[in-house]
Amino acid sequence: MADNMKDKYIIDTHENREFLKKNAQSLLDFGRRFPSPGGGSYYLSDDGTPWKDRNRETWITCRMAHVYSIGSMMGDKGSRELASAAVRGLLGELKDKKNGGWYAGLTKDDEIVPLKQCYAHAFVILAATSAYLAGVEGADELLKDALETYDRFFWNEEEGLACDTWNTEFSELDDYRGLNANMHTVEAFLAAADCLDTMSQGIARSFVPEHDAKADLHNAGDIYRIRAGRIIDRVIGWAEDNDYRIPEHFTRDWKPDLDKNREKPDDPFKPYGATPGHGIEWARLISQWACASGVQTRETYIETACKLYERAVADAWNTDGAEGIVYTTDWYGRPVVRDRMHWTLAEAINTSAVLFRITGDRKYADDYSAFMKYLDNTVLDHKTGSWFHQLDENNRLKGTVWPGKSDLYHAFQAMLIPYLKPDVSIARAVHDTDK
Repeated sequence: MADNMKDKYIIDTHENREFLKKNAQSLLDFGRRFPSPGGGSYYLSDDGTPWKDRNRETWITCRMAHVYSIGSMMGDKGSRELASAAVRGLLGELKDKKNGGWYAGLTKDDEIVPLKQCYAHAFVILAATSAYLAGVEGADELLKDALETYDRFFWNEEEGLACDTWNTEFSELDDYRGLNANMHTVEAFLAAADCLDTMSQGIARSFVPEHDAKADLHNAGDIYRIRAGRIIDRVIGWAEDNDYRIPEHFTRDWKPDLDKNREKPDDPFKPYGATPGHGIEWARLISQWACASGVQTRETYIETACKLYERAVADAWNTDGAEGIVYTTDWYGRPVVRDRMHWTLAEAINTSAVLFRITGDRKYADDYSAFMKYLDNTVLDHKTGSWFHQLDENNRLKGTVWPGKSDLYHAFQAMLIPYLKPDVSIARAVHDTDK
């Protein structure tokens, strides 16, 4: 990694703290026009104008509820009202009051987008925990319903993993199994655990399924930490079998489908091959879980997290002659889709900072500085705000997979995580810092 970075790119300098603080505020300002009249989130254009002809997606609404709940805890004027709007959307227009759970979204004509997605339901849990910690009205109802729905339809206790997609009526389960939904389930379970830890145990146990609430555990939050750990152990096994390139797609009996979508390699949710950005993101979540759970083999998990991160960075960062992290590689680490997605950079910023905090190894701080410089010089949209969500292999703006700037979640978190405690979820860390 390059030396002689400007101070604003170097972790723990005053200049870097101010750079992140300024950009976190800019992101909050950029996204303020997201709520529809019903609360569902509009997809945002390049300048933050709502694209009202696109679907109002549940997962995007959840992400905006999460971001503005954190903004509210940080004291941002107007964030509470925006978080409340998104929560109303999740309790209202996006909720399936007949069959349970949440629609994938609504069209511009208020028609239902079919299917019930594990991915979206994991984000409902995340949104509810953040909103609860921020004191948003209705968040307690949302959290209770989200946990019960997830437990009933998505979590498989025997497998220690989550399924992926049901039909709208929850009567037919698709055979596909995927790790993207399980990754965000780990994130959601850790957030739920941290949220429940803030409650009295009598109240906390009312938020978890009855059969789990009766378990002989010290506190209710441990139920979700244990579940997260079970997912993580399965993922680590698959990663070790594939030279730390994590398989993404599986059959119904959890056999890796390494050729999935070879003919459509840039699919936004199910791309072919390994996704280095996910390897980096898993590294951060594994580190958080290992530090939070008190597991005796904590150092072994941290070592694995470092291997996942280092494999992904070696495969994907500046690998084809230009700066940036390629979207996907094949199973030998060769680039397949060379586009640079903004979320991969956000996760690289997060994980390099977290691994530096945990290990003290300066190589992660050096990586962080390089990522910061690339963000400032290339990925930040200094003119209209937010980050460019997709660039091509020459770092030119592209919109084939992610046109516009759909939400703030990845970018906003990357402006906060480097200076928050690495052993708790982001909303809980902000909540505790604010006290």
